[in-house]
Amino acid sequence: MDMITTTEALAAFCARLASHDYVTVDTEFLRETTYWPELCLIQMAGPEDEGIVDPQADGIDLKPFFDLMADASVTKVFHAARQDIEIVVKLGDLVPHPIFDTQVAAMVCGFGESISYDQLVSRITGASIDKSSRFTDWSRRPLSDKQLDYALADVTHLRDVYLELVTRLETENRRHWVNDEMAVLESRATYEIKPEDAWKRLKMRVKKPIELCVLQHVAAWREREAKSRNVPRGRVIKDDAIYEIAQQQPKDSEALSRLRTIPRGFERSAQGAKLIELVNTALQTPKDDLPRLPRQRQTPEGAQAAVELLRVLLKLTVEKENVAAKIIATSDDLESIAIDGDAADVAALKGWRKELFGDQALKLIRGEVALRFADKKVEALEL
Repeated sequence: MDMITTTEALAAFCARLASHDYVTVDTEFLRETTYWPELCLIQMAGPEDEGIVDPQADGIDLKPFFDLMADASVTKVFHAARQDIEIVVKLGDLVPHPIFDTQVAAMVCGFGESISYDQLVSRITGASIDKSSRFTDWSRRPLSDKQLDYALADVTHLRDVYLELVTRLETENRRHWVNDEMAVLESRATYEIKPEDAWKRLKMRVKKPIELCVLQHVAAWREREAKSRNVPRGRVIKDDAIYEIAQQQPKDSEALSRLRTIPRGFERSAQGAKLIELVNTALQTPKDDLPRLPRQRQTPEGAQAAVELLRVLLKLTVEKENVAAKIIATSDDLESIAIDGDAADVAALKGWRKELFGDQALKLIRGEVALRFADKKVEALEL
């Protein structure tokens, strides 16, 4: 198979795809040695057409592709869309719209939680995908016909998957359930990475406000460094180093050199000097301005038992409605409902989830619904 390697061929291909109401999309990329994903291939298919675009071809302009991604008359179909969309946001400065994520739709249609693409294809179409090319270095050229066939299969089978899922959603009147989830994927904020929020990605291994303050400063600096140098965060400094710096708070190069997580000689580098400066800046923060440690929620007596009852109710709902539990309520949702009742600000108490599960959950913790075991099964009874 020949790849599309010119702007003219890409424009013609995208024009054909734009004449239909949907296009399936996938990308191949590398990011093991970079902060930003390196786009290597774009695969797309419409009802009557399919092709592979080489974004690394000399002189190719991806504008026709980005125009298609922005075309509101064409639904962009992805499987596990987030990383593909992240690439479009970074390179095209836009979020594709409208989108349809078959992984989310599969959860709504009862295919389990976070089902893989090849498993979904097998269950819906019966086709088996050869996964031997999965770990290909997609940046190397030329690519073999086997590699290209594998890449194209990611969008050709997706057509059948999409059409089947849409049919099921409309038959069961659940299309709006998926639309609610797509609103999150179509939000620009989903893909904005703010350095000042980088600390939230880390496990909370600090116990004092001043330690959290240092951790926030260092994590934000690492995020900016990784972005500007286009390297993985761990190539700047490891997570463990951030924790140790937050706890030990080295004020000079000698103290920094004594940390076991810091590479030898790092304290003499420009980065080492910047880290020391950040630590000293954080240490000068007035006590009243120090960040508050995230509060560990105190679970009231009996709340854990309520959570377990809610898990049973959720399982009953899942079995009855044939939908993945993950998309209805998380463990945190159940805990919040058990503790805060209808004041809980969780997705499970909003929209279709509330109708499906949330209302019953609230009745359960208010004692208006009981669970009983009868005829070898558990059932919920309104009191």
